[in-house]
Amino acid sequence: MDKLIAELTKLVRFKDSTDVGDLVLIIAREPQVMVSYALVTDIQRDDSRKNEWWHVAMTLLALPPQKITWTLRTPQMTGMEVFTMGGEERFVKAVDLGGVRARTSGEVPGGAGEPAPREGKKAPFLKRVK
Repeated sequence: MDKLIAELTKLVRFKDSTDVGDLVLIIAREPQVMVSYALVTDIQRDDSRKNEWWHVAMTLLALPPQKITWTLRTPQMTGMEVFTMGGEERFVKAVDLGGVRARTSGEVPGGAGEPAPREGKKAPFLKRVK
């Protein structure tokens, strides 16, 4: 799980906190690796527990969208800790949608996921097929 999380941090910019309205990335390990997004719709303190636990209501962005509520501690809902539910490893962390990842000096245009710049004439948006 740690290796998968390390690879995802190279691709996705994460936040250190989780708030209502945040988009979170959820990773489940078993029975097969599942990666999905969810929208945090509510966070309520669980007063029935002595320690700091939270009811985190989320809508899984799937077809059809599914509403779920997980009871998590702060380190679990902020991605600081991998946890288990029903014996399955899980990871939840909010995605930072505030900006595009800046290119480092070693990256070359046309590298992973970025189209190479074209010289001269632009290609038309629509292509005519006969």
